[in-house]
Amino acid sequence: MPVVESSLVVPVDPATAFAVSQTTGDVRLRWDPFVRHQRFLDGATAPAKGVRTFTRHRSGLSMVSEYVSYNPPTNVGMRMVRGSWFFENLAGGWRFAPDPSGGGTRATWRYSFRCRPRWLAPVAERVGSWVLGRDIDRRIAGFARGCADPVVLAAARGDA
Repeated sequence: MPVVESSLVVPVDPATAFAVSQTTGDVRLRWDPFVRHQRFLDGATAPAKGVRTFTRHRSGLSMVSEYVSYNPPTNVGMRMVRGSWFFENLAGGWRFAPDPSGGGTRATWRYSFRCRPRWLAPVAERVGSWVLGRDIDRRIAGFARGCADPVVLAAARGDA
């Protein structure tokens, strides 16, 4: 199963980094280039283990995902429940840890996936690793910008 990962250091503590990663609505759109639209499902109003979300990607593709873990301020994980036909499965995890080299937080985002149909998977997964890797690099770079954006930080800290 292919795995793509991206990591960087942001100049905020892990609790703030985690909170930025879980922002929603217009605040989320300020930093997350992956998302065009996102909402909680089934009456949920906040993230938690078992909560499902609908996400529309900037390309127009959409998926329903479910939180499989939610452990502030260290990590969060999700899996695709329903999505694009070419993904047999897709899962991701985001980790936040104090950066030992001088402050801030090391954010590491890791995704695994499997493509279908199986006969096409060897080629599709090589291409998918490149495309998803590029998307994740852009997304975590946007997250870093969010961690420096006063509007995003105020919302993440509950000041907005």
